[in-house]
Amino acid sequence: MLNTYAEALEFLYEKLPMFQRIGSIAYKADLNNTLRLCEAVGNPQSKFKSIHVAGTNGKGSSSHMLASIFQSAGYKTGLYTSPHLKDFTERIRINGIPVSQHYIIDFVNRMENVLENIKPSFFETTVAMAFEYFVLEKVDIAIIEVGLGGRLDSTNVITPELSLITNIGWDHKDILGDTLEKIAFEKAGIIKENVPVVVSERQTGIDVVFINKAEIENASLYFAADDYHVERYDEDGEALVRISESNSVLFDGLKLPLQGFYQQKNVAGVLKAIDILQTRGWSIPHESVGHGLTNVVSQTKLKGRWQKLSDKPLIICDTGHNENGIKEIIMQIHAQQYDRLFMIIGMVKDKDISSILKLLPQEAEYYFCEAKIPRSLDAAILKDQAASYGLTGIDVKNVNEAITMAKERASANDMIFIGGSTFVVAEIENL
Repeated sequence: MLNTYAEALEFLYEKLPMFQRIGSIAYKADLNNTLRLCEAVGNPQSKFKSIHVAGTNGKGSSSHMLASIFQSAGYKTGLYTSPHLKDFTERIRINGIPVSQHYIIDFVNRMENVLENIKPSFFETTVAMAFEYFVLEKVDIAIIEVGLGGRLDSTNVITPELSLITNIGWDHKDILGDTLEKIAFEKAGIIKENVPVVVSERQTGIDVVFINKAEIENASLYFAADDYHVERYDEDGEALVRISESNSVLFDGLKLPLQGFYQQKNVAGVLKAIDILQTRGWSIPHESVGHGLTNVVSQTKLKGRWQKLSDKPLIICDTGHNENGIKEIIMQIHAQQYDRLFMIIGMVKDKDISSILKLLPQEAEYYFCEAKIPRSLDAAILKDQAASYGLTGIDVKNVNEAITMAKERASANDMIFIGGSTFVVAEIENL
């Protein structure tokens, strides 16, 4: 019998294979364990309404925006995302409030024998936990973010109201495939029979994968970029957003707290999803959409997406960690005003980091660090590999020590960026 939250977490982390810590050997490429776990807790996957969100980048932000909009519209809204940044309870929320520690202790105690018997992964277990919690708490709807891929992801046991696919890029090639078409095929696996699907972006050579899958499943398919245009502009030093649909302005002067350039693509997908859901009986007033978007951070507690930590010097962190995500980040870094640039970067060792290192700005002063997880690439090794791409700096194992050193070097007009891995951002103190 486990008596404390700390004991329950220790059981989950130590007894169950966790992808975030040990990588692909924790990935279970079928849904059998998830289905068995769900059966053990009364098959909750069929007892609540949901929206399923997949994609290489943007699925987390899109999930939070959807959850915030539904919350603003008055619905009791569940949100399941991964990984967490600071505490496990962040993964399972209702109206922005994290799952109770008491429930987690109770779940592990009730399920300990089942878990010992099935031997599921950490992620499979958290999916069953989240689904049961949403049923017990009687949510009106839950936004479910895919963990990895889609077709064989543990979350893919639901039949949602709508599926949303954000974009396709290079990530987890060892698991999802070595071409963008293969990766898209895995993401398209969340498309269900007669369930509408929204794709946020149009991508040459990729669209046909979704078109074919939607045709097979008789699922209505919508490309958000065809209907929505999201434009960012500055007014009196403040970044604002203008959103148009078919040349008609829906919102202007919107203060979107998610300041990443890449969010413009995500917003289009979210708005098209809301549009379709309104036609399916969900009451989501125009005012609730605007309120949900402008209050997404305060309502869902989303962190780590182009998040400003300081003005002088400008300190930004972002969880973007694959080639497409880093491209967007570098583009936005170059759009900032600063005298000198400091980069605090850490990565995991089971990824192709060469595709990322070649994108990073050579003029920056680097602090190579590592998060406290087994998957982290040793900071000294990262520094040596980065040198071959013209990136120079020092290795500092501790993330916060690196931040302190960079702040000591930086002046008020400089910029410090922290990222390269979700787990580096997660270790920033007072985030």
